[in-house]
Amino acid sequence: MTLSELYTEIEEYAGDILNSPKYLLTKNYCQHGSISVYDHCLSVAMLALKMANESGWKVEKESLIRGCLLHDYFLYDWHADEKWHRLHGFTHAKRAMKNAQHDFGLNKIEQNMIFSHMFPLNLTHFPRYKESILLCVADKVCGSFETIDGLKASLFSERRKNQS
Repeated sequence: MTLSELYTEIEEYAGDILNSPKYLLTKNYCQHGSISVYDHCLSVAMLALKMANESGWKVEKESLIRGCLLHDYFLYDWHADEKWHRLHGFTHAKRAMKNAQHDFGLNKIEQNMIFSHMFPLNLTHFPRYKESILLCVADKVCGSFETIDGLKASLFSERRKNQS
C-alpha cells in the first residue's frame, strides 16, 4: 500500500479523531526530536496498518487505527520540567487511555493497546491482542527513527555553531 492509500484508510476509520479540535492540540506537543505527537501517532498508525496488511494477520482495523492514533493522547508537554510528569514513560499510557476514553470512547482492544504500548518498560501492562503487539512494535520503530533524526539534527546544528 502507498502512503496515500494508508492515509485514506486511516481517515475512513478514524476521521472523527483526526479532525477533532481537541486531538488537533497534539500538533502543539513535541514527541521525539522535532516530531509532534500528532505526526508521531499518525506515523505509528501507518506503520502498524502496513505491518498488519503485509503480515496477513487478521486484525480489527478500526481498533488498530484508533488505538495507534490515541496511544499518546496525554495532552501535555512531557519535556517541560514539572514534577507531576517526571515519570512520563511509566505514567502517560494511563493518562492517554483516560483522555481517549473520555473524548472518543474505547473498546477493550483499544484500551489494551493504549495501556500496554510501553511494554516492556511497563511489565505489568501486557499486550493481549495482535493489535496491541503491532502498536508496540510500530511505536518503538517510529520512536527510534524520530529520536535518531532529532539527535542527528542537534549534532549537525551544534557542529555548525562550532565551525562559525
